[in-house]
Amino acid sequence: MKGLRKNSQSGFTLIELIMVVVILGILSAVAVPRFADLGSEARTASLEGLAGALKSSSSIVHSKWLAAGSTGTSVTVEGATITTTAGGYPDALAAGITAAAQVDTTNDYPASADAAGGTLTYTLKATCTVAYNAGTTPPSVTVVSTGC
Repeated sequence: MKGLRKNSQSGFTLIELIMVVVILGILSAVAVPRFADLGSEARTASLEGLAGALKSSSSIVHSKWLAAGSTGTSVTVEGATITTTAGGYPDALAAGITAAAQVDTTNDYPASADAAGGTLTYTLKATCTVAYNAGTTPPSVTVVSTGC
């Protein structure tokens, strides 16, 4: 009795392999640009983290100022003396909000104050900034992340 003839083909044909390579090429051409721009998302997240640190530090210093009797132009928080505005919020100087939030202005976020001294701007990249305005009550924090 003759046995059933077995199919001697094993593996993929050349056409099948070419089709898999073409499909992988199309998928990578679509997916790579989507994930290649993760740097701007990371910079935006860094700015938002700095903004949160400035806001919470400002609130902590103000709370400490209120608890200390709502007088004076400085408070001590965790051993650091923070200069404050007349309303008890950190001022827009290195000894104010920069010290309160412990911002590294040498390596991470260079800072520049406006001429009036009411706003301190931290820069991550030319168009990526966080501005702390001590002239408002409570101080405002503005994030600019266009073109990061």
